[in-house]
Amino acid sequence: MGILNITPDSFYDKHLHKGMYAIMAQADKMISEGADILDIGGQTTKPGSKRISAQEEQARVLPVIELLQQKYPDLLLSIDTYYAAVAIDAVNAGAGIINDISGGNMDTAMLQTVAALQVPYICMHMKGTPETMQQNASYVDVVNEVLDYFIEKLATCTAAGIKDVIIDPGIGFGKTIQHNFKLLKNLSAFQLLDKPILAGLSRKGTIYKTLNITAEEALNGTTVLNTLALFNGANIIRVHDVKEAKEIITLLDNYKEA
Repeated sequence: MGILNITPDSFYDKHLHKGMYAIMAQADKMISEGADILDIGGQTTKPGSKRISAQEEQARVLPVIELLQQKYPDLLLSIDTYYAAVAIDAVNAGAGIINDISGGNMDTAMLQTVAALQVPYICMHMKGTPETMQQNASYVDVVNEVLDYFIEKLATCTAAGIKDVIIDPGIGFGKTIQHNFKLLKNLSAFQLLDKPILAGLSRKGTIYKTLNITAEEALNGTTVLNTLALFNGANIIRVHDVKEAKEIITLLDNYKEA
């Protein structure tokens, strides 16, 4: 899953706010490098970020989705939003997956909306909101608490009528660096939920803060942790750098077949 952030304040893809040409050039690059899914987001959700309205988010993402749908009609597009209204318009424009960092907690209409749209739903774990999530990053047992969250949330999704759910433990969302490593190390525990697992580690603070480098310098660390995520049970890796991620997958496939 390639990350396409249509925001002026992304923690890494800062160049993508320069206009449609730059956005499409980045999309073209990721597709040519083998991206299976493009995840399109209209607002940053980094720690401490301020939320924008659904209307502003729609204005950013819908033209991109429409253009990508026209240019690549067979490409699977995901809309990264917690707004039900944005999800509806994005799916109508051509998106085929809804990726919600809040698991339906930031818009109470989201789960019913996903069920009505009948598209796969990426349900992430986050404690709090992007504005506040790092202020209460405390757990007795982070793996079991996130697992319990998904057991309850999957029951809610099923009751709402959602048929296809992908789970995302939410690396970096309301967790310390130690929590993030614990979740990565124990990612296989989430296989008991019998749902695809998405891992989002690309160029995050867990990598660059641990190594005392910048996000721009964190590609090697990202590759290492993505490799561990795939070894430990991830089915989808959400990345800024598609070429390197596809190389991991190719090498691991050959390794497993040896």
